[in-house]
Amino acid sequence: MFKVLKQDKLTRARRGQLKTRKGVIETPFFMPIATKGGVKSITIEDIEKLNPGILLSNTYHLMLRPGEKEIKKLGGLHKFMNWDKPILTDSGGFQVFSLAKIRKLNNEGVIFKSHLDGAEYKLTPEDSIRIQMAIGSDIMMVLDECVELPAKRDYLEKSIELTSYWAKQCKEYHEKKSNKKNKALLFGIVQGGLEKDLRKKSADDLMAIGFDGYAVGGLAVGETETEMLGALKYVDELLPKDKPRYLMGVGYPHQIVEAVKNGIDMFDCVIPTREARHGRLYVWQKRTGLLRTKTKFYDTINVKAQKFQFDKKPINKDSQFLELRNHTRAYLRQLFVNEDQTAQRLVTLNNLEFYLDLMKQIRSEIK
Repeated sequence: MFKVLKQDKLTRARRGQLKTRKGVIETPFFMPIATKGGVKSITIEDIEKLNPGILLSNTYHLMLRPGEKEIKKLGGLHKFMNWDKPILTDSGGFQVFSLAKIRKLNNEGVIFKSHLDGAEYKLTPEDSIRIQMAIGSDIMMVLDECVELPAKRDYLEKSIELTSYWAKQCKEYHEKKSNKKNKALLFGIVQGGLEKDLRKKSADDLMAIGFDGYAVGGLAVGETETEMLGALKYVDELLPKDKPRYLMGVGYPHQIVEAVKNGIDMFDCVIPTREARHGRLYVWQKRTGLLRTKTKFYDTINVKAQKFQFDKKPINKDSQFLELRNHTRAYLRQLFVNEDQTAQRLVTLNNLEFYLDLMKQIRSEIK
């Protein structure tokens, strides 16, 4: 299912292959966010051209709308989106904890109110896996509690106990209900905040249950960047070498490089698409030696700034997309000034292309 092909000699960076029922993905890789079944501002044809190899969708949002039964009736998310490559789905847990105003947690699961209409829902570990199965997910995540940092130690201790218990329920349901010949992968999620011993306990609990891969959750949720990167330095010690490692929700390009150097294989983040909607354009300063130097290799440009009013440079002269090579930054600024949604599409294409090129460069350097 997962094979390490090459290990960097000076860091813990590694190149590998992750086999799913919908195809093999080269690691390390980045997953664009198709929250509700689509990547905001661009089409599935654009995504095919970007060729990320895998997308991430959101169980919580799809559960609420269009709904589990509707997606199943439509033939699953792959057919609904017209996407025939792998899809990873989160458990729905993070959105329950971050969006819901009222929630109650216990061993059975969580009771929460929808952010759409206030309707009350109950989500158990079994429900989470059942919904991900109905969606047609190829890589499923267990239900977990993501704790905002800073957090008190006693709360973190209780939280990892709950997360481990839910993980066991998820695994049992997954084993019971899965098609043995065409089974989706199931990942556990290591929690524990910034406490090394609690991270180790969480990892040990999950490895005792046994999962296809292991995610590092509960980072980039209130701690400093230094604290986050510090926590990543001992992840390699905690997790098995023969399983993929997934850092959830992180991050900026330089953070991804540092995480790869500490043995992380999989990434997702809203940054490239969210910042595109605010006119922030990611551009290269240098494309080589990313794993060997600490020098800045990229920049972000606020294309809505006045200084770009007469800028005749192309949006991205090296892009595979003709419109990014042909249109100027002055024109892009004008689109934003006029609130033309074309602007969001162009910057989204640029930023996702940047992130995916970043991963290609990292894989090339490890090779």
